[in-house]
Amino acid sequence: MRLKAFLNIFYATAIALFQASISHSTFIDSAVLDACSGYSATNVMSAGATLTADLVLNGDGCAVFGPDIKRLGLTVIYETDTRIHVKIVDAASSRFEVPESVLPRPSANLNISPEKAAIQFNYTDSPFSFSIYRTASHEVLFSTASHPLIFEPQYLRVKTNLPSNANIYGLGEHTNPFRLPTENTTLTLWSRDANGIPVGTNLYGNHPVYFEHRTTGTHGVFLLNSNGMDIKLTNTKGTSLEYNVIGGVLDFYFLAGSATDPTEVARQYAEIVGTPAEVPYWSFGFHQCRFGYKDFVNVAAVISNYSAADIPLETMWTDIDYMDGRKIFTVDPSYFPLNRMRDIVSYLHSHNQKYILMTDPAVAYTPGEDYATFNRGTELDVWLKAANGSDSLGLVWPGVTVFPDWFHPNISEFWNNEFGLFYNPTTGIDIDGVWIDMNEPSSFCNLPCNDPFQQAVEQDLPPARTSPPPDPNAPIFVNSTVKAKRDDILSPPYSINNAAGPLSAKTASVDSKHANGLVEYDVHNLYGMMMSMATHEAMLARRPGKRTLVITRSTFAGAGHKVGKWLGDNLSTWDHYRKSIAGMLGFASIYQLPMIGSDICGFGGNTTETLCARWAMLGAFYPFMRDHNDDTSISQEFYVWASVTQAAKNVIDIRYRLLDYIYTAFHQAHLDGTPVLHPLWYKYPMDTATYSIDLQFFYGDSVLVSPVTEENSTSVTFYLPDDIFYDFTTLTPVKGQGSTVTLSNVSFTQIPLHIKGGAILPLRAQSGMTTAEVRMHDFEFVVAPGTDGTALGTLYIDDGVSVTQSSQTFLKLSFEEGRFDVQGEFGFASGVKTSRVRFLGVSMKPSSVQVNEKEISNAQYAYDVINQVLDVSIGLDLIAPFSVKYS
Repeated sequence: MRLKAFLNIFYATAIALFQASISHSTFIDSAVLDACSGYSATNVMSAGATLTADLVLNGDGCAVFGPDIKRLGLTVIYETDTRIHVKIVDAASSRFEVPESVLPRPSANLNISPEKAAIQFNYTDSPFSFSIYRTASHEVLFSTASHPLIFEPQYLRVKTNLPSNANIYGLGEHTNPFRLPTENTTLTLWSRDANGIPVGTNLYGNHPVYFEHRTTGTHGVFLLNSNGMDIKLTNTKGTSLEYNVIGGVLDFYFLAGSATDPTEVARQYAEIVGTPAEVPYWSFGFHQCRFGYKDFVNVAAVISNYSAADIPLETMWTDIDYMDGRKIFTVDPSYFPLNRMRDIVSYLHSHNQKYILMTDPAVAYTPGEDYATFNRGTELDVWLKAANGSDSLGLVWPGVTVFPDWFHPNISEFWNNEFGLFYNPTTGIDIDGVWIDMNEPSSFCNLPCNDPFQQAVEQDLPPARTSPPPDPNAPIFVNSTVKAKRDDILSPPYSINNAAGPLSAKTASVDSKHANGLVEYDVHNLYGMMMSMATHEAMLARRPGKRTLVITRSTFAGAGHKVGKWLGDNLSTWDHYRKSIAGMLGFASIYQLPMIGSDICGFGGNTTETLCARWAMLGAFYPFMRDHNDDTSISQEFYVWASVTQAAKNVIDIRYRLLDYIYTAFHQAHLDGTPVLHPLWYKYPMDTATYSIDLQFFYGDSVLVSPVTEENSTSVTFYLPDDIFYDFTTLTPVKGQGSTVTLSNVSFTQIPLHIKGGAILPLRAQSGMTTAEVRMHDFEFVVAPGTDGTALGTLYIDDGVSVTQSSQTFLKLSFEEGRFDVQGEFGFASGVKTSRVRFLGVSMKPSSVQVNEKEISNAQYAYDVINQVLDVSIGLDLIAPFSVKYS
């Protein structure tokens, strides 16, 4: 929830710190749990790639949070050479499992020979325990030895031993360091409206997957379970990781990863949850938003001011301010009249710019009134139901609300129709993408929520406007200058560490029922995922054949296959500026959700000029780049301060010239799950100094970003691995020594960037005010040889908007022994040329330069002896293979 009155930064921070300091979880000594009798494996049968067994309870069990299930079923399947699926269920009765409609299960190759797989499953009969180990080295990756399995109606426990101070990454969403602390860390998965994104608490989404990296390799573990859970890391009596889950089944996928390439485990995880969606080319442009634009004149002025400041603006966004009484699928006729909103969209589209609006899930509860969205939803009976069968009521921005039931058979008809009507290109607001929020789902109703109507009055929902409406005929875009199913469902015997308190606090009641019989207790963590899927389909329905951009807040494993995400309601602090990098790396490099970014300059509280300048520079290397802030904060559009204006111009110029480089990385991610962003250890897996670094990262495969991270500082100390790099600005070679480097005099309009040796970057020769303009400019290729003198790269080009491409260009770029080659498929008519090729690290001026085996004149190339750069002008249409060679 964005606080209705975010009065000041100190209050919000105090609340966040207070929440983080309180533990709501049940504590029980791990020694007590480890002393439980566990199960014995019987009737073990093995057939090819499959092993099955009965797990029979030893004695009476522990009954720590309820009676132990007497008999369990174990199934182990070697699904691929690198993936083992281990599933433990109640043998006597069915329990909730994540529906296939939410996350389709990966296919299995039942012809796998287990003995030839990269990892092996091993077990002990009694007490039952199991381990996963590498076939080649017998190195144990996961072991429950000495930690008996506990399987009760509302409590499941699995605990594995880990190496001392293990390198664990993932298990989000959280604001912890990228490399998770292993000393008394509890990671709680339960979707929560988490204002201020406090450290150490559960946040908006749930990704029960972790990657563990060792010098011997990288592997992954995914628990497919959407119930609430605490995952505990501790160093007591050795490092361990313990799952404490309040429902469902134990459905593990173990990923072998690789002994040499950490990104391989990311690709294997993508085989389970799906590869990331391909998003429109324009979505990589700069986005501007804020909560608190008071009327259509204000929105138009922001667009004009960006133009006047000569700062590229790709997409304008509007928060819930546009709504009539905060009701979705409405406009306030006085402040945001439909005809003037359409004027704004027309203006943007005529300038090759885009427009996005907010859509929340909660629908105002207005029986007997003329709110068409509520009435149509009621006719289709698509609302989430309370335990007694009535509509489940909450309290959100418009006041008392109902929540769409994303499992209802009529939900697509309802949601597609609302999008088709309100966002109709001819009669409505022709948005280009959509922003969905509050989909944990969030509710402002304080427990016990017996009278949401009275609480709506007490909380002043919906809030009244605080300024007079504008003249409906006010001119815009003129010359402008800058300015309980049961008690145990509501209160289960094991309490996860939900920072909001009880499971139903600040959300839909967990005893609410869905149309298919599921209860919210089991599927709460799927609500945002389900809304994301429905919204993706609704956008496809209104623009068939066009890629969608849907930015959501709450996610579950696999969400990246449909949507992107922003990191939620952060604060305008240097600490949140720094923490945004770890948050972004989690989603982009582990959870397969790379269209990710943080609110630049901070959402809550007042930013400062220097913080905003630094954040604008860093934010240009978020895949999703958006400036957004709260309604009670000062304005922070990039044109507000001169230094921020210049910082934005400088860095957007770099970002836009790199658009095809990152677009190519997204295409590869869509093909096979290769990460779009890389922590340093992905590239240097044997360098232990990289394992904890989360203030630097690789943008794409090869651009090292090392931002200044200390308040008001103009120097930065960062790590350069033992490798060759090239300064992005000067292109000068920089030899890393596997040690830190300090740069001084880094102005607030600069950010340190380096190109990793061995890369070839496809850049546009110049930037533009829109991505459409950028696509009209020629390419240049920057060849940065590695220590072995070679370099590789790729370039993918298509029309940038279509789901299915009729033609595409996919090029392989290579360099060796002074020869640069471009080969591949030249299917898409880009209409541009290759203006030049820039060779880096050239130690002396060449005596001969050839293009396509023909000598060129001295006037066609230039050599910079100081920076060791050879520039070769070629001017060839990008329609056929070519080569450039120097000697």
